[in-house]
Amino acid sequence: MNVKKTEIVSVGTELLLGQIANTNAQWLSEKCVELGLDIYHHTVVGDNLNRVQSVFKQAEKRADVIIVTGGLGPTDDDLTREAFSEMSHIPLVEHTGTLKKLHQYFHAESKEMPNNNVKMANVFKDAYVLPNSVGMAPGMICSYHDKTWIFLPGVPKEMKALTKEYVLPYLRKQQKNTIIESLTLRFIGIGESKLETDLHELIENQTNPTIATLAQKHGVDLRLTAKADNRDEAQQALKDLKANILSKVGDYFYGENDVNIIQQVVHKLKEKQWTIGAAESLTGGLFVDQMIALPGASEVCYGGVVCYDTSIKENVLHVPKEIIAEKGTVSHECAYAMVEGVQALLRTDVAISFTGVAGPGPSEGKRAGTVYIGIHLPNQNIKTYECHFSGNRQTCREKAYLKGYEILFNLLK
Repeated sequence: MNVKKTEIVSVGTELLLGQIANTNAQWLSEKCVELGLDIYHHTVVGDNLNRVQSVFKQAEKRADVIIVTGGLGPTDDDLTREAFSEMSHIPLVEHTGTLKKLHQYFHAESKEMPNNNVKMANVFKDAYVLPNSVGMAPGMICSYHDKTWIFLPGVPKEMKALTKEYVLPYLRKQQKNTIIESLTLRFIGIGESKLETDLHELIENQTNPTIATLAQKHGVDLRLTAKADNRDEAQQALKDLKANILSKVGDYFYGENDVNIIQQVVHKLKEKQWTIGAAESLTGGLFVDQMIALPGASEVCYGGVVCYDTSIKENVLHVPKEIIAEKGTVSHECAYAMVEGVQALLRTDVAISFTGVAGPGPSEGKRAGTVYIGIHLPNQNIKTYECHFSGNRQTCREKAYLKGYEILFNLLK
């Protein structure tokens, strides 16, 4: 297995000024990783000959494959060709096919071709020239000091077209003995720092497969990536690492790859053929909204009651006035009564309730972020949970409904 270190160099002052986002590097990284290439550096440099050469020299020292985007246009500040030619002493020669294409284009447009456009027909001597089917400037692949240099236009649609048609097949052939497989493990109820702490030894000593953590809206992801000479070997390595990880933090694991916690709860409800209804105060319908966004949710979700005002809690859900007077709407007792009320109203197998203080200030003597969640499952007693969340008003509301899904998933397992 021969894994090559790769660097992506993006040339263009407009990138440094923030005038456009560097989407080329992101897209190229995704494609390279799929091939088993290790991306160690992204570099952005402005349209300055000396600085471009300096970046090229640095990339050459630390990478086996250098992919350069941008700086292949016709203007004076398109300096990628000149910078590499001066550094490598590889001369530029005129590419007949590109020059002919330029003349044909301007003739078809009934325009005179500006002299500077001829510059786009200059290519490195003995380079593998990549004809540009959606633009003018061709791409190039050449070897210098046993390193592979790939030059692509900076226009995203041109860069992508050349990459798909020429670069990926070329790199795939170079990486023919390397297979890469990835697996994403998804966790909820544990923070990124705690997950890393619990897996410190594995992460500290990782080689192949590798482990990367990423905080997400629905929890924390672990992306496992294995490289091997064949697919079976890579998949077995992922399977072994997954088992090791789950032996340490399996209580927080809820799924793999693209599945989210909401999908998992709906799946569990369908398995048990249970229906659900919700009573939502501070979440204002977020819990039900997320569920009914999924195809097939109608099989399990009957609906919900947004009971933000106290009068709705009393008159629709029949929360006893005594509970509200003595315990308040932000309490275990109110969450409990809301579950009873919505379950009786909607006649569902499962019921969940949310009541609390979204903020920004305190309410009923409870600080912002205090939330009570009530849940009732068949043949079980109603359970209520006190939670405390940080963040602004919307963040607290979102954390509340996600906590509800987390608790439900664990109860349904």
